[in-house]
Amino acid sequence: MASKRKNSYTTEQLNDRERIILRLVVQNFIASAGPVGSKYLSDRFGLGISPASIRSTMNNLESKGFLGHPYTSAGRVPTNLGYRTFVDSLMDSAILTREERRLMKTQLGNVIDDSDVLFREGSKVLARLARLLGVVLSPHMATGILERLEIVPVASDRVMFVLSVEGGLIRTIVLHVSVELRRDRLDRLVEILNERLAGLELAELRKTCVSRVIDLKDEDTGIVQLILNESSHLFRDASADRTIEMEGTTNILSQPEFTDAQSIRDLMELIDDESSVVRLLERPEEQEFGSPGGATVHIGREMSATDESTTRTRRLSVVTAPYFRSNMQGTIGVVGPTRMDYARVIALVEGVAMMMSWPGQKANRA
Repeated sequence: MASKRKNSYTTEQLNDRERIILRLVVQNFIASAGPVGSKYLSDRFGLGISPASIRSTMNNLESKGFLGHPYTSAGRVPTNLGYRTFVDSLMDSAILTREERRLMKTQLGNVIDDSDVLFREGSKVLARLARLLGVVLSPHMATGILERLEIVPVASDRVMFVLSVEGGLIRTIVLHVSVELRRDRLDRLVEILNERLAGLELAELRKTCVSRVIDLKDEDTGIVQLILNESSHLFRDASADRTIEMEGTTNILSQPEFTDAQSIRDLMELIDDESSVVRLLERPEEQEFGSPGGATVHIGREMSATDESTTRTRRLSVVTAPYFRSNMQGTIGVVGPTRMDYARVIALVEGVAMMMSWPGQKANRA
């Protein structure tokens, strides 16, 4: 479901006619990208009221902040408040078509065990079906459960630690060692380490790794001492370790909102700045561990409080949802103009989030 925002007005403060007119204006503006006039609504929908009465209702909605009035047209367009009210209270849910569900299953179901490929395909499916910008952020690894630790010599003075995490994610870190490693001793040590460390969350290992292996520090490979020295690095949850996949830049640039040079420049600067895209999709106050699906919608200026560049985001809306790889939560989303088909995009984002979650739908953690 879409997130709710506290508005200056609510639908309870609108009469039935105002709710009907607001809904029709938003729906028709989304479809046409052009201002919606009173005569058009009267002729098209047979509302049983005159164009003058519709125009009067539009004036009321404009005075309350739900509609805007471009100076070059007699028609009206939704404001951010109009979109927000539509999404929260007036919008019907969309249902994915059989073909859309089939495409999701084909593209994502076949790669569900390969996280890297899944992230790429997830962004492609979102971009293709929404015809906007599809984005996938890999999960936070702090809650990831260590499945197995491997230690592989890559040179006489370097070893590679390979951390396999439940859900198909792998982290590799290369560290320097002071002695040449014998394979037989290393293999036995790796087995002991896995007996003690496998099955635990990385966040827990950052805190307790030292106490779990301190008694092994005098073994002659120097690996345990290296782990003791580097445990906070080995089991970290750094943003630098996360990947971001984006597809559909051409899609969003083809929207009529992005035709002048400045709007195109703002959009491209945003897309090129991955940290800004991450801030668009993830907000600390919304990072509770939940269940896959459950879309959240942010519209235009609502995002300016967490993005220092208001001009980059004022024309944009973002629909996001969490997905899960075992115990880890990532985020997917669609970025488009405020004039997006919210019901359809919400259905797509929630559907892809469910398909990307492994294994199956994740219940709330205890």
